[in-house]
Amino acid sequence: MISKILKERYLAPGETKEQMFRRVANTVAEIDYRQDAIKLSDEFYDMMVNGDFLPNSPTLMNAGRDGILSACFVLPVEDSMESIFETIKNTALIHKQGGGTGFSFSRLRPKGDIVKSTNGVASGPVSFMKVFDAATEAVKQGGKRRGANMGCLRVDHPDILEFIKCKENTSQITNFNISVALTDDFMTALEQGKDYPLINPRTGEETGKLSAERVFNTICQQAWLTGEPGAIFIDEMNRHNTTPNAGMFEATNPCGEQNLLPYESCNLGSINIGNMVIGKKIDFKKLEKTVKLAVRFLDNVIDVNEYILEEIEEATLSNRRIGLGVMGFADMLIKMGIPYNSKQGIRTAEEVMGFINNTAWQQSVELAKEKHVFYNWRGQYFNWAKVRNATVTTIAPTGTISMIAGCSSGIEPLFAIAYKHNVLSGSFEVNKLFMETAKERGFYSDDLIERIIKNHGSVQGLKGVPDDVQRLFVTAHDISPKWHVDIQAAFQKYTDNAVSKTINLPNDATVEDVKEAYLRAHETGCKGITVYRDGSRRGQPLEVQSNPEEVKKPRTRPTKVEGTTEKIKIGCGTLYVTVNHDDQGMCEVFTATGKAGGCPAQSEATARLISLALRSGIEPQQIARQLKGIRCLSTVAKKDVNVLSCPDAIGRCLEGYEEKRETGCPECGGKLEYSGGCAVCLECGYSKCG
Repeated sequence: MISKILKERYLAPGETKEQMFRRVANTVAEIDYRQDAIKLSDEFYDMMVNGDFLPNSPTLMNAGRDGILSACFVLPVEDSMESIFETIKNTALIHKQGGGTGFSFSRLRPKGDIVKSTNGVASGPVSFMKVFDAATEAVKQGGKRRGANMGCLRVDHPDILEFIKCKENTSQITNFNISVALTDDFMTALEQGKDYPLINPRTGEETGKLSAERVFNTICQQAWLTGEPGAIFIDEMNRHNTTPNAGMFEATNPCGEQNLLPYESCNLGSINIGNMVIGKKIDFKKLEKTVKLAVRFLDNVIDVNEYILEEIEEATLSNRRIGLGVMGFADMLIKMGIPYNSKQGIRTAEEVMGFINNTAWQQSVELAKEKHVFYNWRGQYFNWAKVRNATVTTIAPTGTISMIAGCSSGIEPLFAIAYKHNVLSGSFEVNKLFMETAKERGFYSDDLIERIIKNHGSVQGLKGVPDDVQRLFVTAHDISPKWHVDIQAAFQKYTDNAVSKTINLPNDATVEDVKEAYLRAHETGCKGITVYRDGSRRGQPLEVQSNPEEVKKPRTRPTKVEGTTEKIKIGCGTLYVTVNHDDQGMCEVFTATGKAGGCPAQSEATARLISLALRSGIEPQQIARQLKGIRCLSTVAKKDVNVLSCPDAIGRCLEGYEEKRETGCPECGGKLEYSGGCAVCLECGYSKCG
């Protein structure tokens, strides 16, 4: 499968994976005229071909060919029609070549504000986000990487409540992730239970006040419903800004881990720390060598890069910001025998990232001696040394490049121990480290993998799997949100920029659980947070009622739907179950029985009530949970009957249909994993965020 990903997205015509690495190594080494280019190219090549380090996807795709090498950009959005549409044009150019873009819409005047040039009123930031979204949809980046955006808005902007809810309907603004820029003043008001002021960015004047608690509750309610908005702690980001003379951070890249000044780009790369283990210990000697080589590689990319705009070239060269991160953290812990959700896991995260960050800065000092400091270097912010780069470390999501390297994604736990391929019928994927452990420990059996898949990819509670193995091989949904946040905070402690991490929540998590995660992220020094509640992006989210006593009415039946019909053998014949959906989610169920009989009246009544519940916003998973397990005497001791009753059959169809809708890749139907706020296909490499 990885060969298909490489061929379709990364390789030049007729190129092999090894030739791709050689192309990239040669291109990045040749620019470094102070080094032996052949020797340096060989070192870069070995590092990539061995899976020890990989740069971001645009560098792999485009180095030595036409195109940009940077993955992420931030573009300014000023409060004028000319600026807005100039930025839309520049966004399209970046997306066309495979980059992602971030924006702060905080400078735009609020909805209803005066526009003197036309004697009209402003439409507000959200309306212009929709224009950006439409432009992104039109470009689609030539099929290699889909357009991805981050939209940020300060919490003190008058349109903040509209912004928070702008993706309540998940079929709108689909090419954006959104994050609220939370300020220290807001968090203080929240802690004290006070109101906070809203500021018109055009005039700088206060336009009103909102309850900090109300706004925070709305953020968390929406995040519970749809996974968005995320939060960036904007003042915490700027406390670590090493170039305040050049400007202050207002926005990030699409996954939130790279804070950038207007027109800045950043070149990212990740070390596979799963390859940095000998026995059960970290191989610091190999890690040191890899870090130093990777920093030189990323710094060279800045010079060999092609720049779409002069402003981007000037901003990038002025600060020479790079972002070295990691992947394979879950693999590292497993090899060392350390559970992910443990204090030892946190200590290991701090130890390995502290070493990487310190070594990366040492290398930046050496590069500054060999070449020169970055243009915006100021002694008061780097009083300990002259350095080559404004920042050196970032933890990015590594969806596709971790697949190429054959390791776990970023700093995420394992997504699943085993899962079925949707594309390759009958085949399945099993974590290599688990398979090795199962065979070495003697608990592997023919049905083990199938039992893991039926257990939602987890080994927790499985008979025959030793307790210590269950403790070690945990998946994202086996881990409480607290541990997710604490691991992110451990890496953030030694990361210059920010950390991309998905805080996974179970489906039955509450809004209070989301609040606790957001507050813990702030308290532990994280620069941002993204949560994902299992199943929260299935169809239309539940509508938040302003009046809890208000009667909820079902939406009308759509005129156009899509769906599937499943044939199921029941105790008294055959049942056909049709499940349909529209762009707002699952909306209706129909049943029919074969000639052999069944209970058509009861099945039809059940289907009608299910359809009513679906169009009233009840989650399909909740409906399925009520139906599954109902028994009928007709199914007792019947061969080839795998359901307990007609309601049980309908419930299983709903659940299966939802799983396909939720986890199915739009390009290949493969398994999707939510990582760093992005959906990444485990089979074809498709990514919602580029």
